[in-house]
Amino acid sequence: MLYIIGLGLGDEKDITLRGLEAVKKSQKVYMEAYTSLLSFGLSADGLSNLEKFYGKPIILADREMVEEKAGAMIEEAIHNDVAFLVVGDPFGATTHSDLVVRAKTLGVKVEVVHNASVMNAVGICGLQLYHYGETVSIPFFTETWRPDSFYEKIKKNRSLGLHTLCLLDIRVKEPTFESLCRGGKKQYEPPRYMSVNTAIEQLLEVEQKHGDSVYGEDTQCVGFARLGSEDQKIVAGTMKQLERVDFGAPLHCLVIVGQTHPVEEEMLEFYKY
Repeated sequence: MLYIIGLGLGDEKDITLRGLEAVKKSQKVYMEAYTSLLSFGLSADGLSNLEKFYGKPIILADREMVEEKAGAMIEEAIHNDVAFLVVGDPFGATTHSDLVVRAKTLGVKVEVVHNASVMNAVGICGLQLYHYGETVSIPFFTETWRPDSFYEKIKKNRSLGLHTLCLLDIRVKEPTFESLCRGGKKQYEPPRYMSVNTAIEQLLEVEQKHGDSVYGEDTQCVGFARLGSEDQKIVAGTMKQLERVDFGAPLHCLVIVGQTHPVEEEMLEFYKY
């Protein structure tokens, strides 16, 4: 059996009882380490906390491993129980459908254990989840690469009065441009996690470029940091106000507020800048 287990958003204790039972009976445990990170996973002892709590050694599965060697992990699950741990929910912000398809094609049984994801945890700010439009990703801009396909999606959401969840870029174990050009042993960039402040800066740059008045400095937003952990931070205010807020350590995300209902406004008041 291949178990794909959501770990939730806070710390090692956020796993469900069903998830924990599956981990304990698995012969091998892998931890997906590239689409998101548990708040404690950013520290050096993050993984050992997990190993202690689950009573099992854990193999870190970075993007390369999952893309290039997923076949080997799935084959192990033909005769053994294998657990693949995912931060948040297995089908939350980044789906693991590909893994499921490959496993089922090989005749491997798959069991999914769900958990909380950023996609539903943002509900804490009071904006109702069924008033959200399409979710967008905001990638880090570089000198030569400034993609802005998210702009049209935000425009569509706002024309319908819907809120927009912006997921912010995480760059973990990205090969350096030089090492890609040279070939041979890969060297990696230091990890980077986009802040709410950088996201707003980039969003405003794109608005200035297109000039369709989709949003601006006075547009109401909600910034989130470390959602689901004990020290989470949530601030509601205009883009201009949130740009000045220190949200602290990652991970961050941002919601651009659409048309609001009085009940939503009441809840937002608790988080006002």
